[in-house]
Amino acid sequence: MTATSVNPKSPARMRIRVNRLVLYTVLVVVTGLFLGPFGWLVLTGLKAPAELAAAPVHWLPTHFQWHNFADAYQLIDFLGYARNSLIIATIYATLVTLSSAWVGFGFARLTAPGKKTLFGILIGSMMLPQMITLLPTYLIFAKLGMVDTYWPWVLWGLSSAPYLVFLFRQFFAGLPRELEEAAIVDGCGYAGMFWRIFLPQSWPVLSASFVIAFTWTWGDYIAPQLLLSTDRSTLAVAVMTTYVSSAGTPITNVQAAASVMYVVPILLVFLVAQRGFVAGLSTSGLK
Repeated sequence: MTATSVNPKSPARMRIRVNRLVLYTVLVVVTGLFLGPFGWLVLTGLKAPAELAAAPVHWLPTHFQWHNFADAYQLIDFLGYARNSLIIATIYATLVTLSSAWVGFGFARLTAPGKKTLFGILIGSMMLPQMITLLPTYLIFAKLGMVDTYWPWVLWGLSSAPYLVFLFRQFFAGLPRELEEAAIVDGCGYAGMFWRIFLPQSWPVLSASFVIAFTWTWGDYIAPQLLLSTDRSTLAVAVMTTYVSSAGTPITNVQAAASVMYVVPILLVFLVAQRGFVAGLSTSGLK
C-alpha cells in the first residue's frame, strides 16, 4: 500500500494557506490596536514637555528623555505606594478567590430549595454599578471605624465576587459525579471534599480568578481614594494626583512614565499565570 502525496499547489492547500494568512493578518491588526495605546504611553513618557504641546503632533521624541522615569520614581514614594497596592491587591485576590470557589462549589454540587433563584440574584447583581453601592459602603465602614485601614478589602474578599462565583460554578459543575460519590463512600464530608478534591482540580480557574481579582484591585482608583489617607494610598491614586507642577498643572510626561512603571507589575502577573488564566477561561463554560 503506497502513501499518496498531497500536491502543495492543490486548491485545498491553497485555501488553507489563504485562510491562515487572513487569520494571522487579523491577529496582527488586533494586537496592534491593543498595544497602540501602551506604545503611545511609552513614547509620551520619553518626550520633553515642549514636544507634548507641539503642533503638528510629534509622533517620536526628538531626544529620548529617559530621566522622566527616574523623576517619576523620585518625586514620590513610588515603592511605598506600590507596596500598599501590592498588599491590598494580594489580600483581596487571595480571599475573593477562595470565597468565590467555596460559593461556586455550593451552587454546583449542593442541592437546596431556591438555589436557582439565589444564583439568578447573584448573577443579576453583576449589573449593579460600583457607584451605586460606594456611598453606602463608605458609610458602613466609617461607622465601623475601618476607614484608612485594609479591613474593607478583607471584607470585600470574604464576600466573594459574582463573576468569579460563576466561573467556579461552571467548572465544578463539569467535574464527574463519581468523584463526589467516591468521596462520600470514603466518609469525606463536603468541606473535606472541597479542600481535598475539588479545589486542587480547579487550578486553571484559581489562576484566572486570582489574575482577574488582582487586576481589579491594582487598577482601582475610586475606593482607595475614598477610604485611604495619603500615606496608605495606592499607586493608582498617587500616579493620578501627585505629579503636578508648582503652578498646579499635571506634569504629563513624568505622569506617563510613572504610568508605564505602574502597568509593569500587572503584565508580569499575567505573564507568569497566563497558561492557567487562558485555561481557566476556556474550560469554565464547559460541562
